[in-house]
Amino acid sequence: MSIIQRQILWGMSIALILLLFTSGAFLLVFPPDSWNDIWEKQVLDIPFVLFLVSADVAIGLFFGVMSGYSWRKQFNALDGIIHSGDKNKELERESSGFYEEIHSLGAKITNVQNKLKEQIRLSQKLVTEQAEDQHSRVQAVIADERNRLARELHDSVSQQLFAASMLLSAINERRQPEGDPIESKQLKLVEETIHQSQLEMRALLLHLRPAALKDKTLKEGIMELLSELVHKVEMKITWKLEEFSLDKGIEDHLFRILQESVSNTLRHAKASNFDVQLLHREQYVILRVMDDGIGFDVEESKTGSYGLQNMQERAAEIGGQLKIVSLQQKGTRLEVKVPMILDVEAKA
Repeated sequence: MSIIQRQILWGMSIALILLLFTSGAFLLVFPPDSWNDIWEKQVLDIPFVLFLVSADVAIGLFFGVMSGYSWRKQFNALDGIIHSGDKNKELERESSGFYEEIHSLGAKITNVQNKLKEQIRLSQKLVTEQAEDQHSRVQAVIADERNRLARELHDSVSQQLFAASMLLSAINERRQPEGDPIESKQLKLVEETIHQSQLEMRALLLHLRPAALKDKTLKEGIMELLSELVHKVEMKITWKLEEFSLDKGIEDHLFRILQESVSNTLRHAKASNFDVQLLHREQYVILRVMDDGIGFDVEESKTGSYGLQNMQERAAEIGGQLKIVSLQQKGTRLEVKVPMILDVEAKA
């Protein structure tokens, strides 16, 4: 039942009570000689009783409708204030001319709304801080565990692979040339397998415990990484690194792309030469990585290689472009080109 219907019903009820009261008072003050006089008496050519009832119903209906519309207007104004949000003050000004009590109630509701918004903001801030703190703790635990695994693998499996490689090399060197060719071939295959396992292990250690730039520049970080690899792999590693300043976020992404590229080369390329270039040309930073390995199908690998997707995403995040060219048995060339927008604005 709507508020107008309720007010009409209320008005009719009040009118009925008023009818009974006035009729009783009239009969007490002016008692009729007989009941027929009441029925025969007319007002405006209408029987008195019927006129009285009709007037009562009309008055009750009129005041019920007016009261219903009045209450509905007040409730609409109140509903507008409750749902108005930041526009609450405008609604208050518009409604204050009609109902001062709505204006006062609206101010109280506004105060409650502001307090609720502040509580929600503080609650969301607390949840965000808790999530960030938890994420930091989880990342710290993960980093510690990865470092522990990397140390154990380096001190156990990696050292054992190195020892096995040295023993096999010594056995192959002492074998007589006229020995069993099948056995010699098998021993050579085992030596190559162990060598490949060593490369896989170094790539795995690079992922488990990736070097971080920390307070070093990109050039210093690349030199440290490549200098360490020189003593651990048989590839010929060369580099050309230019010195220039970069935003730390760009440096970090370029360094991670290089790490991923080094890992892929160690695991898959079977390369003899590896070259890294970091250049500043016009308004671009160029990171170029080249090897003379076996190459691969770039289009086929893009859909299934997490490493390539990761490099593509990192390059896109810093506004750069990643291009990879690879030919079977002729090697791979990777190039990341990043615009130095901040430098251009500084010069301007």
